[in-house]
Amino acid sequence: MKKYKYILLLHILLAIYSMSGIASKYAAQQEFLSVAFCLLYGMVVLLLILYAVFWQQIIKELPLIIAYANKAVTVVWGIVWGTLIFKEQLSFWKITGAVVIVIGVYIVVSSEESMK
Repeated sequence: MKKYKYILLLHILLAIYSMSGIASKYAAQQEFLSVAFCLLYGMVVLLLILYAVFWQQIIKELPLIIAYANKAVTVVWGIVWGTLIFKEQLSFWKITGAVVIVIGVYIVVSSEESMK
């Protein structure tokens, strides 16, 4: 059960990591070195630092194969953020890809061998 707590924390961390892409996309829309650009770019750096620190803590507790398999979920977060925030079109193939990723992560996480 302890491993599943860390998997949940990992998914929260991956959602935060994916938010660096949002800040990055907004920063790219600003004038270079403007106040808005610098703030958004600073947010990207801050989010990546937080991700790096907490990623190290999580991989102390989870097998590396599980941690890396779960990183694929950032693609799903990208689809979610693209649809909700940037009003990108949600297509059959994006949904299919997200489902394949979630199934793959589930298979790796639920495997008894990978939990040892």
